[in-house]
Amino acid sequence: MKSIHVGRIFKNRSSSLVVVLLLLVVVFSVINPIYLSVYNLVDIIEQATINGLLAIGITFAIITGGIDLSIGSTMAVVIVTTGLMLVNGIDIWVCILAGVALGFAMGAINGFMVTKMMLQPFIATLGSMSIFRGIAYILTGGWPVLRIPKTFRTLVDGDIIASIPSSIFLLFAFALICHIILRHTRQGTYFLAAGGNEEATRLSGVNTDRSRLYAYGLCGVGAALAGLVMLARLGTGEPTAGLGYETNAIAAAAIGGTSMAGGRGSMVGTVLGALTLSALKVGLVVLGVDAFWQYIAMGSIIVVAAYFEVIQSKLEKRMSRLRKA
Repeated sequence: MKSIHVGRIFKNRSSSLVVVLLLLVVVFSVINPIYLSVYNLVDIIEQATINGLLAIGITFAIITGGIDLSIGSTMAVVIVTTGLMLVNGIDIWVCILAGVALGFAMGAINGFMVTKMMLQPFIATLGSMSIFRGIAYILTGGWPVLRIPKTFRTLVDGDIIASIPSSIFLLFAFALICHIILRHTRQGTYFLAAGGNEEATRLSGVNTDRSRLYAYGLCGVGAALAGLVMLARLGTGEPTAGLGYETNAIAAAAIGGTSMAGGRGSMVGTVLGALTLSALKVGLVVLGVDAFWQYIAMGSIIVVAAYFEVIQSKLEKRMSRLRKA
């Protein structure tokens, strides 16, 4: 009964986000018809690509009851490392695979600190955030990596169909794969169980440490893919890339229904959360709203999303009492 009830909640949350997203489009379109243009709608999805990839990855960490504050720094290391490999003539596919593997390894390092060193996820990833950022600066001497090959940029973020970049397809492909992992594999069940009740999950014979290690590794993969897209989009490898990006990723996951306490999450909801944030940001830009107000809007959304989770939890407890009665 409980799993069915939770499933219905996620379905309703996703449906609500679709309604909110459509309302944003309608409201901004009424105020400024340019918002409804095909080019602008594609731009909304394109702007959500990097944040969406980060949010999908961090959803795994949050579901297991953790957090990863280092995803922006992981992005930077992958960006400069891949950039240096590319400008030195290494094969594009080798560079891409190396970047993804590096992201997984950096995420696994966070997982190791959380599981084996018994550090709190906040502290562990706060430390790695600084360490990884320092590595990015050391690798480049603080200078950007220039002359990224056009072939790489075209492959990762080039237009495929009518000005639709390949990075959008990468976003949805990664979301689909992660959705299958989370909802249709045993490991996905372990992720959710470890975040819901780690001790009970461990007593049932599940290796929760390994599950968390995999979760943080997948979080690193999301950061690596986001880094590759940014590298292709900008054409330079900046060691400062990704600063503050973890806030938007966490916000997208929270809006999408991922519980900050762990045990609940949906890749569909996370993607919709990223699209909702992007739609709001682009709408404020189209209306000419000052960038400073965008920070206020972002913070307000995070608070509302968190409060919605509190209300949802209270409703679940009330429903549980009614069923027992």
